[in-house]
Amino acid sequence: MHTNYITMGRLKLIMALVSHYKYAITIVVGILLVGFVDENSFMHRVQLEMQISDLTDEIQRYNKQNEEDLKQLKDLRHDSKAYEQIARERYFMKADDEDIYVLSDDEKPANINNETNE
Repeated sequence: MHTNYITMGRLKLIMALVSHYKYAITIVVGILLVGFVDENSFMHRVQLEMQISDLTDEIQRYNKQNEEDLKQLKDLRHDSKAYEQIARERYFMKADDEDIYVLSDDEKPANINNETNE
């Protein structure tokens, strides 16, 4: 019986606080909803801004690549030596009187299982 009075007292105290600060509670809950839960929340907006930044960087990279490709295309149209240069650099083609040496920066694995060692 005594716990019911304590519970009722706490409930009345909570109701008194809610009724006294109802506008402040409403404002705080509204800010939390708009700031974090809503579809147009602050966090979602920050994520979209980061995505826009990444996409802008990607656009710049593609524009730079496009400029380089246009320059190379222009060189191909005006200079017959450009074909030879591309064939040598990309496809490792060579003239009959040439030798090509390909130098690699690839590292070999440290632990190679060699059957002759076992």
